[in-house]
Amino acid sequence: MNRQVRVSAQVVRFATQLAPEPRRALKLALRDLRAERGDIRALEGGLSGYHRLRVGRHRVVFAYAPDGAIEALFAEERSLVYEVFEAEFVRRIRTEPGRGA
Repeated sequence: MNRQVRVSAQVVRFATQLAPEPRRALKLALRDLRAERGDIRALEGGLSGYHRLRVGRHRVVFAYAPDGAIEALFAEERSLVYEVFEAEFVRRIRTEPGRGA
């Protein structure tokens, strides 16, 4: 089953800053994500409900949308991605009116 993959503006900005080969790898990995192929793992703890796609030394955090699409939300170097995503993105989502906690 091929799903639609919606890529956030942050992922696009991150990709444009990469060298050509890592950018190409990221683009191919996002294309494969449509068929849910790739090194995918569910995240745990405070990031429960999100998944990560490993692309070399980079990670893409994504979630499954209610309509079945995959939303690629955040991309960064492996050493930073989880801390930055949880600190900046998840807390913002959880405090928006009409959302979670």
